[in-house]
Amino acid sequence: MTVSDDPTEFEFLAEEAAEVGAPADLPSVSRVGVTTPSGEVSTLLWGESPVLTLLHGGGLNAHTWDATLLALGRPALAVDLPGHGDSAWRDDFDYSPRTNAAALATVLDALAPGTRQTVVGQSLGGVTAIALAESRPDLVERLVIVDVSPGLRAEDAAQVTNFLSGPLVFSSREEIVELALAAGIGSSRRALTRGVVLNTRIRDDGTVVFKHHLGSPPPGATLDVDFHDLWPTLENSEIPVLLVRGTQGFLSPPTVDEFRTRVPRATIVEIEAGHNVQEQQPAALAAAIATFLAVPGGLRLEDV
Repeated sequence: MTVSDDPTEFEFLAEEAAEVGAPADLPSVSRVGVTTPSGEVSTLLWGESPVLTLLHGGGLNAHTWDATLLALGRPALAVDLPGHGDSAWRDDFDYSPRTNAAALATVLDALAPGTRQTVVGQSLGGVTAIALAESRPDLVERLVIVDVSPGLRAEDAAQVTNFLSGPLVFSSREEIVELALAAGIGSSRRALTRGVVLNTRIRDDGTVVFKHHLGSPPPGATLDVDFHDLWPTLENSEIPVLLVRGTQGFLSPPTVDEFRTRVPRATIVEIEAGHNVQEQQPAALAAAIATFLAVPGGLRLEDV
């Protein structure tokens, strides 16, 4: 296990706390790495003894949850999934949910031993959370799945897959912000700028590249977005589930209807946002999670 405390990494927290109405007295946050079968996985530990574990979407990193966690004010572990952020890249380019879940189990055994977590996952992180519940149900108390479903269709995720299949090297971070805005990935230039700063590195020649492996795939490598084989875990488990849909996100009404039919115990909440709900509406997402946590056995539709 390795521990790093780089204060410049957290330079945006005060700004984000003000935006979500969180206390100006910022919580303790440190970067902690754990050696796993996928190589070192880097995490952000918020406080001590985490009760929440948060998993980002493809092409993002643990900092995507900063504003949401500031609004929640609870001890948590935000994870850089393998191949993302400060975590190691895999030579086989396998960032599928079950492979990610195996690495995540090692992380939780090391950093939250004997503690069942509320696992919050957005997009790729959401299906990774389901895969963790499949392989290690002893680690999962509740599931919060943000704008993804095992029934997601490839065409629904085209916004992100198209963006990630674009340029790999950029002249500046501002160029990436402009491309993301043009692709409809975010609505706030300031929030996107923060995200780009935390998700890129500047090379010696001044050009900019993403930290994540998805921006530099091996020749012929592809991303598989067929998650249908994860349905049985949700259908057969009794773990409480909250599905959060961004109204301008990836989940079409028929996809949400399928989720409701297959997982009738789940609560489904809609938030006025795109796919990256945690970046566009962090306070609203934090409120939905807090309500879900406050109801014994999970939030039910009649409680909303």
